[in-house]
Amino acid sequence: MTEQNAAPDNAIEVENLQKVYAASGKMPEKHALKNINLKIPRGSIFGLLGPNGAGKSTFINILAGLVNKTSGTARIWGLDIDAHPRQSRAAIGVVNQEIVADPFFTPHEMLELMAGFYGVPKKERQTDEILAAVGLHDKKDAYVRQLSGGMKRRLMVAKALVHNPPVLILDEPTAGVDVELRRSMWTYVRELHDRGTTIILTTHYLEEAEELCDTIAIVNHGEIVACEPTSQLLARLDYKTLAITPKEPLSAVPDALSGLDATIRESGELAITFRTSETGIGRLLEQVRQAGIGIGDLVTEAPDLEDVFLSLTSETA
Repeated sequence: MTEQNAAPDNAIEVENLQKVYAASGKMPEKHALKNINLKIPRGSIFGLLGPNGAGKSTFINILAGLVNKTSGTARIWGLDIDAHPRQSRAAIGVVNQEIVADPFFTPHEMLELMAGFYGVPKKERQTDEILAAVGLHDKKDAYVRQLSGGMKRRLMVAKALVHNPPVLILDEPTAGVDVELRRSMWTYVRELHDRGTTIILTTHYLEEAEELCDTIAIVNHGEIVACEPTSQLLARLDYKTLAITPKEPLSAVPDALSGLDATIRESGELAITFRTSETGIGRLLEQVRQAGIGIGDLVTEAPDLEDVFLSLTSETA
């Protein structure tokens, strides 16, 4: 069990972290991580995003002790992974995207077994409490093969919690699950966070990261291309779209608006994209009126995290 009393300011700290996979056969040398410097504050829900092959899994596997780093340093809960390998790894729980569970064990047996692996004394184990927390207490004596996909996903979270780690890494926790289960997983992640657990989340569902994470790092080609509070990251794109529903249908963008980034959508809306630092909505509306367009309704649309993600990863491609 990891004591959480003398808690460090940062749950994870890495400096100049590198991982180089040597050339093998026809496969060339691969620089998976390139001088990664990252501090993940204690108590945060931290998003780690990036396209496939960006280096996210390599980063997580180094922290979990499954991959050896080439150079650099990494500390988990203040413990250097080289100087204190067992203690540092005991400070994290990792929920992998793959479901790994013996089909002939029960959830209760699996958690007891995992607690034994971590050296948790029987009197300190919280197997029933953890199963109840993830909504599996009524299935604690069923075989794993009898559980639904969503239940197995929750069981993976329960396995990672048996040693009460202060840091929990969720690697694509809602991959392949339905919307209802995804929402319930979000609720449970927030509950864990409210109890003081630092959450590190990797996901391909950008709306998930936008909904949950207070800070997000974007990795591309083994490098951190952005690491900022979510609100600040979303503010990076200096544009909005003004969507106008005209009183009379438009067949084309009027010539009077040809100098603007304006299009007619299939819905019939006139969409004008503009830089907020250069143009005000009032000026745009005046140009629309001067073009003889009656305004039935209008709405402004801000960029979302997907826009930011695509902008950053395409710039560094």
